[in-house]
Amino acid sequence: MDLSTVLLIVAGALVVYFLIMFFMQRNTLTQLNEEDFRAGYRKGQLIDIREKEEYDGGHILGARNMPLSQIRYRKNELRTDQPVYIYCQSGVRCPRAAMTLKKYGHKEIYTLKGGFKIWSGKIKAK
Repeated sequence: MDLSTVLLIVAGALVVYFLIMFFMQRNTLTQLNEEDFRAGYRKGQLIDIREKEEYDGGHILGARNMPLSQIRYRKNELRTDQPVYIYCQSGVRCPRAAMTLKKYGHKEIYTLKGGFKIWSGKIKAK
């Protein structure tokens, strides 16, 4: 095999991998607009998955901070029998958090489409 064939195989494998991950992540969580997110999060567990500094700068009133980097270590703090509402700054980190939560038995996982930056409701800052 020459180098160009190997590179084509590797590129093809990467494309397939990213497509599989994209569809797995889409099936793991439900994206909600702000109105639907606001209507539902009081019935579940509201988790801000941003880092502590971001959370301290402002967060949705009533949210607990559980950074994406700590979810697998703090998984026992969340109940699997209640829905989980997660958000980050823009929505980019939420699919990874949802995959982790699903792995630990969570069935209902919702995210704020567009993330905290689109939130127009009450916030709390330290």
